[in-house]
Amino acid sequence: MNYSKVNNIVGWICFLIATITYVLTLEPSASFWDCGEFIASAFRMQVVHQPGAPLFLMLQRFFSVFAAGDLTKIAYWMNVGSAVSSGATILFLFWTITALAKKTILKVGEELTTAKLISIMGAGAVGALAYTYSDSFWFSAVESEVYAQSSLFTAIVFWAILKWEAHADEPRADRWLLFIAYIMGLSIGIHLLNLLTIPALAFVYYFKRTEKATATGVIKTLIVGILILAVIQYGIIQYLVSFGAYFDLFFVNTLGMGFGTGVLFFAILLISALVFGIRYSIKHQKKLLNLGLISTVLIIFGYASFSMIIIRAKADPNLNNSAPKDAFSFLSYLNREQYGDRPLLFGPNYNSERVGVTDDGKTIWRKGKDKYEVAGKKTDYEYNNNTLLPRMYSDDARHAGFYKEWMHLDDAKNPNLVDNVGFLFSYQIGYMYMRYFMWNFAGRQNDEQGQGSGYEGEWISGIKPIDALRQGSQANLPPSTVDNNAYNRFFFLPLIIGLLGAVWHFKRNQKDAGVVALLFFFTGIAIVLYLNQKPLEPRERDYAYVGSFYAFAIWIGLGVLAISDWLFKKLTPTTGAIGATVLGLLAAPVIMAEQGWDDHDRSTKLVPHDIALDYLQSCAPNAILFTYGDNDTYPLWYIQEVENVRPDVRIVNLSLFDTDWYINGLRQKQNESAPLPITMKPEQYVQGERDVMPYDDYKIAGAIELKNIVDLLLSPNDDDKVAMQDGTKSNFLPTKNLKITINPQEVVSTGTVPAADAAKIVPEMDWTFNKGYVTKGTLAMFDILAHNNWKRPIYFASTVPSEQYIGLDKYLYSEGLALRLLPLKPDTATTEDKAEQLNTPALYNNVMTKFKWGNMKTATYLDPQSSDDTFIFTNIFSNLTGSLIKEGKLGEAKKVVDKYYEVMPQKFFGIRTVVVKFYMAENLYKLGETARANEIVTQSGDYINKELSHLADVSQTKGLTGSQNIQTGLYYLDRMIRTSKAAGQEKVSNNLQKIFTGLESRLSMFFPQQSPQ
Repeated sequence: MNYSKVNNIVGWICFLIATITYVLTLEPSASFWDCGEFIASAFRMQVVHQPGAPLFLMLQRFFSVFAAGDLTKIAYWMNVGSAVSSGATILFLFWTITALAKKTILKVGEELTTAKLISIMGAGAVGALAYTYSDSFWFSAVESEVYAQSSLFTAIVFWAILKWEAHADEPRADRWLLFIAYIMGLSIGIHLLNLLTIPALAFVYYFKRTEKATATGVIKTLIVGILILAVIQYGIIQYLVSFGAYFDLFFVNTLGMGFGTGVLFFAILLISALVFGIRYSIKHQKKLLNLGLISTVLIIFGYASFSMIIIRAKADPNLNNSAPKDAFSFLSYLNREQYGDRPLLFGPNYNSERVGVTDDGKTIWRKGKDKYEVAGKKTDYEYNNNTLLPRMYSDDARHAGFYKEWMHLDDAKNPNLVDNVGFLFSYQIGYMYMRYFMWNFAGRQNDEQGQGSGYEGEWISGIKPIDALRQGSQANLPPSTVDNNAYNRFFFLPLIIGLLGAVWHFKRNQKDAGVVALLFFFTGIAIVLYLNQKPLEPRERDYAYVGSFYAFAIWIGLGVLAISDWLFKKLTPTTGAIGATVLGLLAAPVIMAEQGWDDHDRSTKLVPHDIALDYLQSCAPNAILFTYGDNDTYPLWYIQEVENVRPDVRIVNLSLFDTDWYINGLRQKQNESAPLPITMKPEQYVQGERDVMPYDDYKIAGAIELKNIVDLLLSPNDDDKVAMQDGTKSNFLPTKNLKITINPQEVVSTGTVPAADAAKIVPEMDWTFNKGYVTKGTLAMFDILAHNNWKRPIYFASTVPSEQYIGLDKYLYSEGLALRLLPLKPDTATTEDKAEQLNTPALYNNVMTKFKWGNMKTATYLDPQSSDDTFIFTNIFSNLTGSLIKEGKLGEAKKVVDKYYEVMPQKFFGIRTVVVKFYMAENLYKLGETARANEIVTQSGDYINKELSHLADVSQTKGLTGSQNIQTGLYYLDRMIRTSKAAGQEKVSNNLQKIFTGLESRLSMFFPQQSPQ
């Protein structure tokens, strides 16, 4: 059997193993984070968040066809699309490793022996399968996100450059380079990570075309590679569109022609220039020029997938992020202007003071009725105490506190270059990159999000003496580690094989090893430097670095050859090759698959799907639901746009509410939801108008009607405005005391409040606005509240931060996962202790008849976001049970408890589980469910004991660790002692007291004041 045939067969076997793995473990519906938005947008060809992923959406739309019209299977088949793309990535990785291995161990003209064939195939299989089961890549392979397809395109271009290298001396070999250019152009329509391979590709070209490499040549090649990357990133992706936009500005505003004329003229000019250049290069035999120009054309061809964004934006779909319908809005979309900027080489520290505002001279343009209009000037703040390489730049109070704690800085310290570089290496690289790298190739402590505590989300090896050096005692590991599905121990084996492979590669073929190292650097550390990540991210970011893990997997594969070389000295070549392959398989992919399967198997989990349904089912018909973050918005978009669940509810994301394009969408009919009652005209809230309006206290007595406030904020009269520092005038808020006068008959007739509760309706709903300024999004909310007249129910998702309630907290009543705005007299007992107010009848109906539970109780694995939802639901069950007990409805309360035990897992997902379970235990004691209550407090006490005992062990050697968990655990353990004792459960109380006393004695040096009350 010849080499090519074996190479293809084994490669496809690896593809099948990987693809079957991913299909077996993929999520059966939408996942959390961006997946819901991507699936909804792919299904209906809509516009996703900046900077877009049009090719990804079109490819996923293809996979949705296999659902055969079953809307509930759309997400599944799009997830299959990611699984197949990831499997194909493994295929190309296999071929990449075998190409590098063959090139290194087989000299030109040398006969391929059986031993070398086995070694090469073994290297490919071990490296490819190790990457198959690597933590970060597996995570992205089983959900509908861009990273699976992005990895595939990265794998294709790196494989293709090796194909070019193998055939470079043949006629027409440069077609491989043109193929790479086209693939790169296409990849822009998925994710920009693919472009980071360019410097490595440049070196492959240089080493092949140069007989003897020199230091000067290497430096020049590196510079050229980075320049090509910059030309594509900025020249093609951004400046082509920028030139088109400014041509259009000239043609429209100066020549008086129609919108798009300038873009068309620029396109003709560009095409003509490229055609002329290509013809010139052919005529004058300029080979490199010809290659560069045709490559540019092919990159632009691939990049043309972004035309889908403009075409669909003009159709005004329901999801139309940024509405990039014209040249300037499209340019803003591509530049990710929605997300702001961060300093890279020079800028402020977290405690630098703002000393002024700079105008960089750039005009912000928006499309008007007949021409482009000025929306403002791009400005930025000036700061004192600037520094080189500002890594600690965020002035957010939480971030500033983190910087100081991490770097041991006092309040008076102004960080210098050394401090910033220290943060770069210790946190941004050491913690937010190397920790992820070690997760993949050494082991993982648990799936809790790491924030630097030392006991959450850390990497481990499973070799306890080594782990103890970093994390303290490993003698009695707590349930949060050993019972966590993500407690993965690889014992450094994949890492060791990869390092052996890297050393072997550099010794045997320094040039190729350097190329792989460059790929490793640019898809890893270089991203760290470019992103300049702030601390306390909302989620782990390991998925951004999978390209560097891909490069390391190449070395894991080549590690087989290193082992084989060593074994050859002891055994026959064939036996040594087989032995090295088997050893490599056991030490990398087998152990990685065995340890990682349980925390990557999402096949039984439906939490994102069902919680999205529950958010919508918490709402009355035709409701307006205000949401805030990714996970209370994107899954809802999915289930509404794809499965057509509750199309009557209008979802309003408060994070997007401050943009004119989003308000425009809310003024349109979507699905079965009528336009929102927004009376503002587009010209009153267009970009640059009423972006932020100040609060200027006019000492007005009493509360002002909200309609009058809206009229004042929309008034065009200068008399209704205040002067700003820059000489302009702005509308303003003259008081924070607001009210809405209530018509009880209107409230009852719309079904907002039952007639039986009419006596509870307040004559006017008054509140104090909780911010010192009004944005256009807040103005739009005021407008809705003032003119809704209770015709549509208004809700806030339970996950919306309380500061976004604009001060309406006392009028919000929980009906499940959403808080309904009701004009009722506040329950003073409830509001004083800040307990959540309930609309008990509606909540009971939702919990008992409408909600679904995402297989929480039976799922083989719940990721951190899903386990967080167990806290939310347990809290709902507890609150509802307590409310029913308070109302004397003990029968219904017991039904709620039975429902809780039927659908909710009894596993502990951290100390927070103890908190929510305690309140359920309190209610169980009140209901006479003593056995169940005793079981909860006993299990909770045991859990607290194990968790805090471990933290006490670690604190003895590493200093106080996990102080918040210790304080929370002791506080609720104390409450359990008193609650069980009050319920007459002396034995239970005494056992808990013993646990408390034991913990107190061990932790007294840190918390001497703690003792049961």
